[in-house]
Amino acid sequence: MLFELFVHSVVDYAIYMLDVDGHVISWNPGAERIKGYSEQEILGRHFSVFYTENDIAEGKPGEELLIAAEMGSHEDEGWRLRRGGERFWANTVITALRDEQGALVGFGKVTRDLTERRKTEEETTGRRLAFAHFVRAQETERRRIAWDVHDDSIQSMIAVSMRLQMLAAQRRDPALKQLDDAIQGAIQRLRILVAQLRPPALNDNDLVTSVRDYLDEVVSGWGLDCTLHHGFTAKPPPDLVITAFRILQEALVNVRKHANASAVVVSLTGQDGGLLARVVDNGDGMKVGGERSRDALSGEHIGMASMRERAEAAQGWFRISSKPGEGTSVAFWIPLGPPVPLRG
Repeated sequence: MLFELFVHSVVDYAIYMLDVDGHVISWNPGAERIKGYSEQEILGRHFSVFYTENDIAEGKPGEELLIAAEMGSHEDEGWRLRRGGERFWANTVITALRDEQGALVGFGKVTRDLTERRKTEEETTGRRLAFAHFVRAQETERRRIAWDVHDDSIQSMIAVSMRLQMLAAQRRDPALKQLDDAIQGAIQRLRILVAQLRPPALNDNDLVTSVRDYLDEVVSGWGLDCTLHHGFTAKPPPDLVITAFRILQEALVNVRKHANASAVVVSLTGQDGGLLARVVDNGDGMKVGGERSRDALSGEHIGMASMRERAEAAQGWFRISSKPGEGTSVAFWIPLGPPVPLRG
């Protein structure tokens, strides 16, 4: 009695029974809500009415009953039909029912409507694919600009510098030496720009070297004491190398802009089949009610949003923790394997 009351109180699951041939012999309110049939309309009809034409042509309804009878139960996820022919994405479990002697007396079936979940997954996958396409396009443009700056502007300026050095040695003119110093300074700034745009090691998909070079060539120039800890020896796919580097780069830029720190530590370790990375500074930390607190913790800061989006697009996670006066820690984890495909 209590079990029947429970079954007839459930509205989020379709719970019903079939006879040994697959005809509906019981129906709960959840089944009516999900499938669209009233109890009077569906009792006695074969449960294949819930399947698509292709599934029926392939004999799927009967095959599922045979598997359930043989194995005890059968679970499936796929398209099903409501009354009127509307499709919905469902998870179904068919359980064989046997009497005390072990004779098959029917089947119990439970159906969940996962249409909204699938729609959300598809939208998320679509956003991730769009973001990945954007990242690849962005990296292609960064590489092009970096190569142009290095192969054209820097090389031309080096040639000019060498000529000035020769003239300065011949004429002993201090003005020529000053001009050469200015050009050398410009060359160094362009090299820093190239390192920011596209570290050369990134072209070799070497994450550790890319991060080390960035710390040495760029971050140290900000007056920060930089330390890199790593025990990371895996070789991630190129897209994940780029993703990890850009998150770390954005985190370090954020330290420069907001932290008022004197030191920063970057760590790269392998964990749970993925890369765990941290950027920890000794700066002011998040001030309660302050601009940095609102931006970072609310997710409205464009840099924070970019880091989080990159990590989640790679099917990982992103976290930030901080206390006033105790610095800030940015951590993210991304899996090293391929993305999990959408079922169906």
